Amino acid sequence: MSDHGFHVHGPHDHHVEHVAHHGGDSFTSGLAVLTAVLSTVGAIFGYLGGHSQNAALLYKNEAAIQKTAASNQWNYYQAKSNKQNLAELSVILTSGDAQEKFKQALERYQREKEEIKGEADKLEAAAKKADEESDREMQVHQRWALATTLLQIAIALSAITLLTRKRWMLAAVFTATALGLVAGVLGYLHV
Repeated sequence: MSDHGFHVHGPHDHHVEHVAHHGGDSFTSGLAVLTAVLSTVGAIFGYLGGHSQNAALLYKNEAAIQKTAASNQWNYYQAKSNKQNLAELSVILTSGDAQEKFKQALERYQREKEEIKGEADKLEAAAKKADEESDREMQVHQRWALATTLLQIAIALSAITLLTRKRWMLAAVFTATALGLVAGVLGYLHV
């Protein structure tokens, strides 16, 4: 509490301040250290969760770009098919040198279509791969989010344990901590 002015704080703050000025028992000190460690680990998990979410969005964006490029290639392929169809009709309707010219055009359009199709297929494969990477990163993000939430629950339970001095509540703190750490390990392992 300050010497000058008016200062308001909650019961938890009062208890922590009291322990700081008057010393505390090992239960309180241990729980304070555990809470600090949980806060630190939770902050790291939160950061990693944000990172995996951003990666998922980048992969999803890459997939959209590749899909657009593939669509453009398929449109180009269709345009070549239309020209090829016109050349086929021209072969039927002409003769002599003109017919030979359209036969060569037919062969050229066929080669060009194969190249365009190959490029479109590559772009579609790249889009599919980017979509899969995005899905994987979102699963990892969900693990990190779960881990962070469980550690936040453990922190809240440790505050309640400290305020109520109910040692049996430590089981809930340790359970939430263990589950949070397991979820964090799964996130780290990309499972």
